[in-house]
Amino acid sequence: MADARWQGGPMSAVGRIRKKIRAVVVDDSFVARELLVQILQSDPDIEVVGQAKNGAEAVERVAALRPDIVTMDIHMPVLDGLDATEQIMAFAPTPILVVSTSVYGQGMGSAFEALDLGALDVVKKPEARDWTTLGEIGEAIIQKVKVLANVKVVTHVRGKRTVRPARLAKVGSMAKRSLVAIGSSTGGPSALLEVLGRLSADLPVPVVVAQHIADGFVSGLASWLDSGCAIKVTVAENGVVPEPGVAYLAPTGANLRFEGSAMRVVASSPGQVYVPNIDTLFDSVALMHGANTVGVLLTGMGADGAEGLKLMRNEGAYTIAQDEATSVVYGMPKAAVDIGAAMDVLPVHCVADAITKAVLG
Repeated sequence: MADARWQGGPMSAVGRIRKKIRAVVVDDSFVARELLVQILQSDPDIEVVGQAKNGAEAVERVAALRPDIVTMDIHMPVLDGLDATEQIMAFAPTPILVVSTSVYGQGMGSAFEALDLGALDVVKKPEARDWTTLGEIGEAIIQKVKVLANVKVVTHVRGKRTVRPARLAKVGSMAKRSLVAIGSSTGGPSALLEVLGRLSADLPVPVVVAQHIADGFVSGLASWLDSGCAIKVTVAENGVVPEPGVAYLAPTGANLRFEGSAMRVVASSPGQVYVPNIDTLFDSVALMHGANTVGVLLTGMGADGAEGLKLMRNEGAYTIAQDEATSVVYGMPKAAVDIGAAMDVLPVHCVADAITKAVLG
Protein backbone atom coordinates (compact mmCIF):
# COMPACT_ATOMS: atom_id res chain seq x y z
CA MET A 1 0.00 0.00 0.00
CA ALA A 2 1.37 3.38 -0.95
CA ASP A 3 2.51 5.67 1.89
CA ALA A 4 -0.28 8.22 2.27
CA ARG A 5 1.63 10.27 4.81
CA TRP A 6 0.83 13.97 5.08
CA GLN A 7 3.91 16.13 5.58
CA GLY A 8 2.99 18.81 8.09
CA GLY A 9 5.05 21.60 9.60
CA PRO A 10 6.75 21.58 13.01
CA MET A 11 4.69 22.22 16.12
CA SER A 12 5.11 25.74 17.44
CA ALA A 13 5.48 26.64 21.12
CA VAL A 14 2.16 28.42 20.97
CA GLY A 15 0.53 25.28 19.55
CA ARG A 16 1.73 23.21 22.52
CA ILE A 17 -0.11 25.28 25.10
CA ARG A 18 -3.19 26.37 23.13
CA LYS A 19 -6.32 24.32 23.70
CA LYS A 20 -6.51 21.95 20.78
CA ILE A 21 -9.53 21.34 18.56
CA ARG A 22 -10.72 17.80 19.29
CA ALA A 23 -11.81 15.96 16.13
CA VAL A 24 -13.45 12.63 15.32
CA VAL A 25 -12.77 11.22 11.83
CA VAL A 26 -15.47 9.05 10.24
CA ASP A 27 -14.84 7.02 7.06
CA ASP A 28 -15.25 3.38 6.09
CA SER A 29 -11.91 3.38 4.27
CA PHE A 30 -8.86 2.75 6.46
CA VAL A 31 -6.62 4.60 3.99
CA ALA A 32 -8.93 7.61 3.89
CA ARG A 33 -9.13 7.74 7.69
CA GLU A 34 -5.37 7.52 8.06
CA LEU A 35 -4.85 10.27 5.49
CA LEU A 36 -7.38 12.55 7.18
CA VAL A 37 -5.83 11.91 10.58
CA GLN A 38 -2.37 12.79 9.26
CA ILE A 39 -3.69 15.95 7.57
CA LEU A 40 -5.51 17.16 10.68
CA GLN A 41 -2.74 16.33 13.13
CA SER A 42 -0.16 18.06 10.94
CA ASP A 43 -1.64 21.24 12.43
CA PRO A 44 -0.56 21.84 16.04
CA ASP A 45 -4.00 23.16 16.97
CA ILE A 46 -5.91 19.98 16.04
CA GLU A 47 -6.01 16.61 17.81
CA VAL A 48 -7.85 13.56 16.46
CA VAL A 49 -9.40 11.97 19.56
CA GLY A 50 -11.37 9.24 17.81
CA GLN A 51 -12.11 7.39 14.59
CA ALA A 52 -15.12 5.48 13.27
CA LYS A 53 -15.52 3.19 10.25
CA ASN A 54 -19.30 3.50 9.97
CA GLY A 55 -22.14 5.75 11.05
CA ALA A 56 -23.14 3.63 14.05
CA GLU A 57 -19.63 3.87 15.47
CA ALA A 58 -19.63 7.59 14.74
CA VAL A 59 -22.75 8.16 16.83
CA GLU A 60 -21.19 6.21 19.71
CA ARG A 61 -17.81 7.98 19.50
CA VAL A 62 -19.36 11.44 19.42
CA ALA A 63 -21.63 10.71 22.39
CA ALA A 64 -18.71 9.36 24.42
CA LEU A 65 -15.95 11.78 23.39
CA ARG A 66 -17.89 15.03 22.84
CA PRO A 67 -15.45 16.34 20.21
CA ASP A 68 -15.37 19.89 18.85
CA ILE A 69 -15.93 18.71 15.27
CA VAL A 70 -16.63 15.59 13.19
CA THR A 71 -15.44 14.90 9.64
CA MET A 72 -18.15 12.74 8.07
CA ASP A 73 -18.09 10.41 5.08
CA ILE A 74 -21.44 9.72 3.38
CA HIS A 75 -21.48 6.20 1.92
CA MET A 76 -20.73 3.71 4.73
CA PRO A 77 -22.03 0.32 5.91
CA VAL A 78 -24.28 -0.32 8.95
CA LEU A 79 -25.35 3.34 9.16
CA ASP A 80 -24.56 5.85 6.42
CA GLY A 81 -23.35 9.42 6.91
CA LEU A 82 -26.82 10.93 6.46
CA ASP A 83 -28.39 8.85 9.23
CA ALA A 84 -25.35 9.35 11.44
CA THR A 85 -25.54 13.11 10.95
CA GLU A 86 -29.24 13.11 11.82
CA GLN A 87 -28.66 11.13 15.02
CA ILE A 88 -25.66 13.19 16.12
CA MET A 89 -27.52 16.45 15.60
CA ALA A 90 -30.53 15.09 17.49
CA PHE A 91 -28.72 13.69 20.54
CA ALA A 92 -25.22 15.23 20.72
CA PRO A 93 -25.17 18.36 18.51
CA THR A 94 -21.66 18.79 17.12
CA PRO A 95 -20.24 20.74 14.15
CA ILE A 96 -20.02 18.32 11.20
CA LEU A 97 -17.88 18.78 8.08
CA VAL A 98 -18.86 16.41 5.27
CA VAL A 99 -15.76 15.03 3.53
CA SER A 100 -17.02 13.34 0.41
CA THR A 101 -16.26 12.14 -3.09
CA SER A 102 -20.00 12.09 -3.91
CA VAL A 103 -19.95 14.86 -6.47
CA TYR A 104 -20.85 12.92 -9.59
CA GLY A 105 -23.46 10.39 -10.71
CA GLN A 106 -26.19 8.92 -8.58
CA GLY A 107 -24.75 10.09 -5.26
CA MET A 108 -24.28 13.67 -6.40
CA GLY A 109 -26.75 15.22 -3.99
CA SER A 110 -25.98 13.09 -0.93
CA ALA A 111 -23.34 15.41 0.50
CA PHE A 112 -25.74 18.34 0.34
CA GLU A 113 -28.58 16.34 1.86
CA ALA A 114 -26.43 16.16 4.99
CA LEU A 115 -26.66 19.96 5.22
CA ASP A 116 -30.42 19.63 5.57
CA LEU A 117 -29.80 17.41 8.58
CA GLY A 118 -27.47 19.84 10.34
CA ALA A 119 -24.00 19.42 8.80
CA LEU A 120 -22.30 22.76 8.26
CA ASP A 121 -20.22 22.44 5.11
CA VAL A 122 -18.87 20.11 2.42
CA VAL A 123 -15.29 19.58 1.23
CA LYS A 124 -13.67 17.22 -1.23
CA LYS A 125 -12.15 14.04 0.18
CA PRO A 126 -8.36 13.83 -0.26
CA GLU A 127 -6.97 10.79 -2.05
CA ALA A 128 -3.40 9.54 -1.68
CA ARG A 129 -2.95 9.22 -5.45
CA ASP A 130 -3.72 12.91 -6.03
CA TRP A 131 -0.29 14.13 -4.95
CA THR A 132 -0.44 17.27 -7.10
CA THR A 133 -3.51 18.62 -5.29
CA LEU A 134 -3.17 16.90 -1.93
CA GLY A 135 -1.55 19.89 -0.24
CA GLU A 136 -4.23 22.28 -1.42
CA ILE A 137 -7.07 19.95 -0.39
CA GLY A 138 -5.44 19.32 2.98
CA GLU A 139 -5.10 23.02 3.73
CA ALA A 140 -8.74 23.56 2.80
CA ILE A 141 -9.82 20.84 5.23
CA ILE A 142 -7.70 22.26 8.05
CA GLN A 143 -9.03 25.76 7.44
CA LYS A 144 -12.66 24.61 7.49
CA VAL A 145 -12.13 22.49 10.60
CA LYS A 146 -10.69 25.47 12.45
CA VAL A 147 -13.58 27.71 11.48
CA LEU A 148 -16.43 25.24 11.98
CA ALA A 149 -15.16 23.88 15.31
CA ASN A 150 -16.13 27.21 16.87
CA VAL A 151 -19.68 27.25 15.49
CA LYS A 152 -22.36 26.78 18.13
CA VAL A 153 -24.86 24.24 16.79
CA VAL A 154 -28.22 23.09 18.12
CA THR A 155 -30.51 20.19 17.33
CA HIS A 156 -32.26 20.50 13.97
CA VAL A 157 -30.34 23.63 13.02
CA ARG A 158 -32.77 24.95 10.43
CA GLY A 159 -35.97 24.03 12.23
CA LYS A 160 -34.93 25.48 15.60
CA ARG A 161 -33.75 28.87 14.43
CA THR A 162 -36.09 31.62 15.57
CA VAL A 163 -37.46 33.84 12.84
CA ARG A 164 -37.49 37.30 14.37
CA PRO A 165 -39.40 40.25 12.93
CA ALA A 166 -37.15 42.15 10.55
CA ARG A 167 -37.05 45.88 10.00
CA LEU A 168 -36.89 46.34 6.25
CA ALA A 169 -35.88 49.41 4.31
CA LYS A 170 -38.77 51.02 2.46
CA VAL A 171 -38.19 48.98 -0.65
CA GLY A 172 -41.74 49.54 -1.81
CA SER A 173 -40.87 53.12 -2.73
CA MET A 174 -37.85 52.12 -4.79
CA ALA A 175 -37.65 51.50 -8.51
CA LYS A 176 -38.32 47.93 -9.60
CA ARG A 177 -35.23 45.76 -9.80
CA SER A 178 -34.26 43.57 -12.73
CA LEU A 179 -31.43 41.39 -11.34
CA VAL A 180 -30.52 39.79 -8.00
CA ALA A 181 -26.87 39.01 -7.15
CA ILE A 182 -25.98 36.80 -4.15
CA GLY A 183 -22.63 35.94 -2.60
CA SER A 184 -22.00 33.25 0.02
CA SER A 185 -19.25 31.09 1.48
CA THR A 186 -18.99 28.88 4.58
CA GLY A 187 -22.50 27.77 5.50
CA GLY A 188 -23.71 29.14 2.19
CA PRO A 189 -25.41 26.08 0.68
CA SER A 190 -27.99 25.90 3.48
CA ALA A 191 -28.41 29.68 3.47
CA LEU A 192 -28.95 29.64 -0.29
CA LEU A 193 -31.64 27.00 0.10
CA GLU A 194 -33.35 29.18 2.71
CA VAL A 195 -33.32 32.15 0.33
CA LEU A 196 -33.86 30.57 -3.09
CA GLY A 197 -36.33 28.04 -1.70
CA ARG A 198 -38.65 30.83 -0.59
CA LEU A 199 -38.73 32.59 -3.96
CA SER A 200 -41.75 32.09 -6.21
CA ALA A 201 -41.49 30.22 -9.49
CA ASP A 202 -42.80 33.32 -11.27
CA LEU A 203 -40.02 35.56 -9.95
CA PRO A 204 -39.78 38.21 -12.69
CA VAL A 205 -35.98 38.58 -12.53
CA PRO A 206 -32.94 36.27 -12.76
CA VAL A 207 -30.62 35.51 -9.84
CA VAL A 208 -26.85 35.12 -10.10
CA VAL A 209 -24.83 33.48 -7.32
CA ALA A 210 -21.14 33.28 -6.41
CA GLN A 211 -20.65 30.54 -3.79
CA HIS A 212 -17.20 29.57 -2.54
CA ILE A 213 -17.11 25.79 -2.85
CA ALA A 214 -14.61 23.02 -3.48
CA ASP A 215 -13.90 22.15 -7.09
CA GLY A 216 -16.24 19.49 -8.44
CA PHE A 217 -19.18 20.26 -6.16
CA VAL A 218 -20.99 23.03 -8.02
CA SER A 219 -23.07 20.71 -10.23
CA GLY A 220 -24.18 18.74 -7.20
CA LEU A 221 -25.01 21.96 -5.36
CA ALA A 222 -27.08 23.20 -8.30
CA SER A 223 -29.00 19.90 -8.50
CA TRP A 224 -29.62 19.87 -4.75
CA LEU A 225 -30.86 23.46 -4.72
CA ASP A 226 -32.97 22.91 -7.84
CA SER A 227 -34.76 19.97 -6.20
CA GLY A 228 -35.74 22.15 -3.25
CA CYS A 229 -36.72 25.36 -5.04
CA ALA A 230 -39.66 26.53 -7.11
CA ILE A 231 -37.31 28.55 -9.30
CA LYS A 232 -34.87 26.71 -11.55
CA VAL A 233 -31.26 26.47 -10.36
CA THR A 234 -28.44 25.74 -12.81
CA VAL A 235 -24.75 26.42 -13.46
CA ALA A 236 -23.97 29.58 -15.43
CA GLU A 237 -22.53 29.26 -18.94
CA ASN A 238 -20.42 31.74 -20.82
CA GLY A 239 -22.31 34.20 -23.03
CA VAL A 240 -25.79 33.32 -21.74
CA VAL A 241 -28.28 36.09 -21.02
CA PRO A 242 -29.95 35.11 -17.72
CA GLU A 243 -33.69 34.47 -17.74
CA PRO A 244 -36.29 35.46 -15.13
CA GLY A 245 -37.12 32.83 -12.55
CA VAL A 246 -33.75 31.09 -12.89
CA ALA A 247 -30.79 31.14 -10.47
CA TYR A 248 -27.34 30.75 -12.02
CA LEU A 249 -24.37 29.51 -9.97
CA ALA A 250 -20.87 30.58 -10.90
CA PRO A 251 -18.81 27.55 -11.93
CA THR A 252 -15.92 26.57 -9.66
CA GLY A 253 -12.43 27.55 -10.73
CA ALA A 254 -13.56 30.70 -12.57
CA ASN A 255 -15.21 34.05 -11.95
CA LEU A 256 -18.65 35.09 -13.11
CA ARG A 257 -19.20 38.64 -14.33
CA PHE A 258 -21.44 40.63 -16.63
CA GLU A 259 -20.66 42.22 -19.98
CA GLY A 260 -23.81 44.10 -20.85
CA SER A 261 -26.73 41.75 -20.33
CA ALA A 262 -24.71 38.54 -20.83
CA MET A 263 -22.88 36.49 -18.22
CA ARG A 264 -19.20 35.82 -18.79
CA VAL A 265 -17.16 33.03 -17.23
CA VAL A 266 -13.62 34.39 -16.89
CA ALA A 267 -10.32 33.26 -15.41
CA SER A 268 -9.45 34.39 -11.91
CA SER A 269 -7.03 37.25 -11.35
CA PRO A 270 -3.53 36.55 -9.99
CA GLY A 271 -3.57 36.44 -6.20
CA GLN A 272 -7.33 35.95 -5.81
CA VAL A 273 -7.92 33.90 -2.66
CA TYR A 274 -11.57 33.10 -3.32
CA VAL A 275 -12.76 31.75 -6.66
CA PRO A 276 -15.45 32.27 -7.79
CA ASN A 277 -14.91 35.77 -6.47
CA ILE A 278 -17.93 37.59 -5.07
CA ASP A 279 -16.44 41.07 -5.45
CA THR A 280 -15.85 40.37 -9.15
CA LEU A 281 -19.51 39.48 -9.64
CA PHE A 282 -20.86 42.36 -7.54
CA ASP A 283 -18.56 44.92 -9.20
CA SER A 284 -19.74 43.96 -12.68
CA VAL A 285 -23.40 43.95 -11.59
CA ALA A 286 -22.97 47.45 -10.14
CA LEU A 287 -21.24 48.81 -13.23
CA MET A 288 -23.49 47.16 -15.82
CA HIS A 289 -26.88 47.28 -14.11
CA GLY A 290 -26.53 49.87 -11.35
CA ALA A 291 -29.68 50.80 -9.46
CA ASN A 292 -31.77 48.09 -11.14
CA THR A 293 -30.37 45.39 -8.88
CA VAL A 294 -30.52 43.72 -5.47
CA GLY A 295 -27.30 42.59 -3.77
CA VAL A 296 -27.23 39.98 -1.00
CA LEU A 297 -24.21 38.88 1.04
CA LEU A 298 -24.72 35.72 3.08
CA THR A 299 -22.70 33.76 5.64
CA GLY A 300 -18.99 33.18 5.12
CA MET A 301 -15.52 33.82 6.49
CA GLY A 302 -13.31 36.64 5.29
CA ALA A 303 -14.44 39.81 3.57
CA ASP A 304 -15.06 38.82 -0.06
CA GLY A 305 -18.10 40.65 -1.40
CA ALA A 306 -18.13 43.51 1.10
CA GLU A 307 -16.51 46.07 -1.19
CA GLY A 308 -18.57 44.87 -4.14
CA LEU A 309 -21.79 45.21 -2.14
CA LYS A 310 -20.73 48.73 -1.17
CA LEU A 311 -20.22 49.60 -4.84
CA MET A 312 -23.67 48.22 -5.62
CA ARG A 313 -25.21 50.37 -2.90
CA ASN A 314 -23.32 53.43 -4.14
CA GLU A 315 -24.81 52.83 -7.59
CA GLY A 316 -28.34 52.75 -6.15
CA ALA A 317 -28.89 49.02 -5.63
CA TYR A 318 -30.86 47.66 -2.69
CA THR A 319 -28.37 45.75 -0.54
CA ILE A 320 -28.81 43.12 2.19
CA ALA A 321 -26.41 41.38 4.58
CA GLN A 322 -27.33 38.28 6.58
CA ASP A 323 -27.45 38.88 10.33
CA GLU A 324 -25.08 37.39 12.88
CA ALA A 325 -27.67 35.20 14.61
CA THR A 326 -28.43 33.13 11.50
CA SER A 327 -24.93 33.13 9.96
CA VAL A 328 -22.79 30.03 10.36
CA VAL A 329 -19.78 32.36 10.10
CA TYR A 330 -20.39 36.09 10.53
CA GLY A 331 -17.37 37.22 8.53
CA MET A 332 -18.38 38.51 5.09
CA PRO A 333 -21.70 40.00 6.23
CA LYS A 334 -19.99 41.75 9.16
CA ALA A 335 -17.34 43.18 6.83
CA ALA A 336 -20.14 44.59 4.67
CA VAL A 337 -22.00 46.03 7.66
CA ASP A 338 -18.82 47.60 9.03
CA ILE A 339 -18.25 49.63 5.85
CA GLY A 340 -21.89 50.63 5.40
CA ALA A 341 -22.52 48.39 2.39
CA ALA A 342 -25.80 46.91 3.64
CA MET A 343 -29.08 48.82 3.66
CA ASP A 344 -30.68 46.01 5.67
CA VAL A 345 -29.26 43.34 7.96
CA LEU A 346 -31.74 40.46 8.02
CA PRO A 347 -32.19 36.92 9.31
CA VAL A 348 -31.70 34.52 6.43
CA HIS A 349 -35.38 33.54 6.61
CA CYS A 350 -36.42 37.11 5.80
CA VAL A 351 -34.13 37.70 2.82
CA ALA A 352 -36.44 36.18 0.18
CA ASP A 353 -39.36 38.36 1.22
CA ALA A 354 -37.15 41.44 1.02
CA ILE A 355 -35.98 40.42 -2.47
CA THR A 356 -39.54 39.84 -3.62
CA LYS A 357 -40.68 43.26 -2.36
CA ALA A 358 -37.76 44.92 -4.06
CA VAL A 359 -38.24 43.32 -7.47
CA LEU A 360 -42.03 43.76 -7.51
CA GLY A 361 -41.78 47.41 -6.51
